[in-house]
Amino acid sequence: MEVVHSIRPALAVMVSMIAALLILRSDRHPNLREFWTILAALIKFTLVASLLPAVMKGQVVEITLLEILPGIPLQLRVDPFGLYFALVASGLWILTSIYSIGYMRGLKEHAQTRYFFSFALCLSATMGLAFAGNLLTFFIFYEMLTIATYPLVIHKESREAIVAGRKYLTYLLTAGVFFLFSIGWTYSLAGSLDFVPGGFLAGHGSREILQILFVTFLLGVGAKAAVMPIHAWLPTAMIAPTPVSALLHAVAVVKAGVFGSLRVICYVFGPRLLMELDIWIMLAYLVSFTILVASMFALAQDNLKRRLAYSTISQLSYIILGAALVSPNSLTGSMLHMGFHAFMKITLFFTAGAIYVKTHVENISQMNGIGRQMPFTMAAFTIGALGMAGIPPVSGFLSKWYLCLGTLEAHEKVFLVVLLLSAMLNIGYFFPIVFRAFFKPSDVFTRVDDASPAMVVPLTLTAVMSVILCIAPNAVFHLFHLTRMSVQAILGAG
Repeated sequence: MEVVHSIRPALAVMVSMIAALLILRSDRHPNLREFWTILAALIKFTLVASLLPAVMKGQVVEITLLEILPGIPLQLRVDPFGLYFALVASGLWILTSIYSIGYMRGLKEHAQTRYFFSFALCLSATMGLAFAGNLLTFFIFYEMLTIATYPLVIHKESREAIVAGRKYLTYLLTAGVFFLFSIGWTYSLAGSLDFVPGGFLAGHGSREILQILFVTFLLGVGAKAAVMPIHAWLPTAMIAPTPVSALLHAVAVVKAGVFGSLRVICYVFGPRLLMELDIWIMLAYLVSFTILVASMFALAQDNLKRRLAYSTISQLSYIILGAALVSPNSLTGSMLHMGFHAFMKITLFFTAGAIYVKTHVENISQMNGIGRQMPFTMAAFTIGALGMAGIPPVSGFLSKWYLCLGTLEAHEKVFLVVLLLSAMLNIGYFFPIVFRAFFKPSDVFTRVDDASPAMVVPLTLTAVMSVILCIAPNAVFHLFHLTRMSVQAILGAG
């Protein structure tokens, strides 16, 4: 694979850091502050998209910034999988930025400069871990993302928000310790930390040592991926403003967790070693438990954002399950679902925020007839709900189709049953919301009055994109081609 050296990956990381400083200096000028936010998001996406032609030609774009330790550089490397994640994140960030402006202005929120400053740092960290060329570089941006998100979680500064922030840091910083320990142990065994398609740990260490190492890695990345039982921080963090919830679930934090999980599974251990150590089956059953139990928790939630949070916990484990089965179709479904879930879940959180800004309603039991007042918002919610349940023509159908094919390809029908049961549970906790919104009578929601265009336009676009990605998955960013390239590299080497 040809290596091309370019500064563009570094610029994609740095542009939001520069914007963060400009946002701080624009504290007394809201329009200018928001201009920097949108401009940085647009420039970042342009830089990321400019890397697509080289990667599609089979090239790897990289830049070494400095040497952290002997033989361990701070290195950014753009491969198909990293570019896939970066394209989805940077593309959705533009819409999230526009939506945030509508949300923050609509509620006349305090500390908006701090909010947009932290927002920019989160985007910078996300690009850094998407393009990280080795485990140590990944870890630096991984922890930066945790710290940058904390002010967003505690934004309301209420007692409940402060408690949620402490819980958030306790879980994720503790996980970071396990992650760093695993990285050090990996280097002592293999003498390298570079991500390699198909993995690089085979032949380094005994069976028992590698099994224990995998568990410590899982504790390190599994917390951000909200794998049960280390998931509790995520529903608690729903105290944050809705754009932050969208950020946590669709673009940054939990997606960083599953992205890191797939990096460890496919680029550190590799499919062959995963099968030889018999750790794939342990992981598959663990995430299957998460898929089903989180869905049951979702059924019991009346608060809309908490129901969406438990849905996320379940859906993230679909991604890890596909990677654990390490068949071509299951890996394809896993990577596709990582991106498709982002579009669908951000749509659902955008609708939750629009409902709150317009009506101050947070509980599902209070949403009778709200679809008549907010038709565009609830139509977008319906599209997202269909996709989460795997119903065509929304993109969730395509990714879950490949996941189901992958279970048959791996001759593991028990996990096919898990996926089908989960789909029924998705219907159970999403469709009553749609029915209540459109078909239950209400004396409260009687006039047509959607949220502001700054909120309705982004949620409409993400809903439309969720459909387009099912019908033509290569029409947007060549996501299907990037997925296939990644899968071929992993299985061809591993």
